[in-house]
Amino acid sequence: MMEIDDHGQQEQEEIREPVSPTGQFLKSSVLSLSIVAVLESEIPIDDSNTFSLLQDVFLPINPRFSSIMVEEKNGVKKWKRVKVNLKDHINTPTFPKIENPPHLYDQHLNNYLSNLASSQFPQDQPLWEIHVIKYPTTTAAGHLIFKLHHALGDGYSLVGALLSCLQRVDNPSLPLTFPSLKSNPEKKKNNKVLKFVKCVPKVFLGVFNTLYDFGWEVLKSSVLEDDVSPIRSGVKGVELQPMVITTITFHLDRVKEIKTKLKVTVNDVIIGVIFFGCRLYMEETSYESRKAHSTALVLLNTRNISGYKSVSEMTKPKSDMPWGNNFAFLNLSIPKLSDQKSSNPLEFIYKAHKLIKRKRNSAAVYLTGRLLEALRKFRGPEVASKYIHNTLKNSSTGVSNVIGPVEQMALADHPCKGLYFSIVGAPQSIAITMISYVGKLRIAFAMEEGFVDQQKFKSSIENAFEIMFKAALHSPN
Repeated sequence: MMEIDDHGQQEQEEIREPVSPTGQFLKSSVLSLSIVAVLESEIPIDDSNTFSLLQDVFLPINPRFSSIMVEEKNGVKKWKRVKVNLKDHINTPTFPKIENPPHLYDQHLNNYLSNLASSQFPQDQPLWEIHVIKYPTTTAAGHLIFKLHHALGDGYSLVGALLSCLQRVDNPSLPLTFPSLKSNPEKKKNNKVLKFVKCVPKVFLGVFNTLYDFGWEVLKSSVLEDDVSPIRSGVKGVELQPMVITTITFHLDRVKEIKTKLKVTVNDVIIGVIFFGCRLYMEETSYESRKAHSTALVLLNTRNISGYKSVSEMTKPKSDMPWGNNFAFLNLSIPKLSDQKSSNPLEFIYKAHKLIKRKRNSAAVYLTGRLLEALRKFRGPEVASKYIHNTLKNSSTGVSNVIGPVEQMALADHPCKGLYFSIVGAPQSIAITMISYVGKLRIAFAMEEGFVDQQKFKSSIENAFEIMFKAALHSPN
């Protein structure tokens, strides 16, 4: 019986879960993307329970947190379960001692994040790290930093995993709730004949848009590159350059005022603000670049999201909200500034709304997915990964957003004052990410250090928002 048990245990250990195609694309020799998430604590961090929390709460969330990615003889990549040495994954740095005031630690934290963004995971360990920053800054009494490889899952999966470790501050027994994702309701007509008449041209337009968008995507991944500009250095291997991470905050109520006034979505407003802010920065930095051809890759989650599901629900077979990487890129052209930029700022929001709506209704995303699968199947995952790398490299920036909870949350009795995340490792000079939390929208910028002026860029985005807010309030209904 002992031999049979040992054989069964060995057989169990050899069971390996295949890495999803997207997971293989995001971790290859040509592309390696990671997510850096920062939780800001209201109180000084007590890390005495860190090991027990990771062992009892974090690791059981998903087997991938206890697995390494291995390549078998036939080139197929799989997740191999390993014994996790938690000491290898927990880092508690020591900063030079500063007598006063606490804001001086801001620069130490920024330098630490910059180094973390450019560092690589050891190949013989699971693809995650936790960094405990016990030093106060102007924004928090302490910081807890998670770095997770994108191959483990997308923002939806990983934020869902993180939220499963957190509780509401006001009532831990109640679940966290999230902002409504529904856009402004439109009046629906019941005339079936009218619906049919309107549907016919939409079908032909949809086919045309699909063919146009798919052809554009293929060209953008091969021969069409954005112009070199103040937001795109065009340097080969830009993903290996030092990056600096910085953030700004907007009140969601003000964003929703613009949304309601213009009858668009919150996402449309933010994308429009970012596009306008990018153009303002480009013009201020180099006037000639105001007309440069620039595009942004906007991340589209392909799930039919109505809110976060528990991790157990996400990992069930045939789940409606599956764990993993379920997203696609929308390649959007950044509108150019007119000669009188202050007279038409809302056009950036309207154009973002129109572009996103059209591309969401196009089947180009589906065709691109099939193309990547064909490349993976017939030429290997490295070729498919190179295709995605070129798509990122040939654009100027990437934009990704995640919804966060309405209520304040806490981790191990540490109230979370704020949180943000950033995607690092992309071959772009600027990566933009955002998350909502307790009525605020936190936008993070991962920027090529020494190339993008972080203060000027942040000011341009903030200025763009203020201009648009005032314009929206004075616009006719």
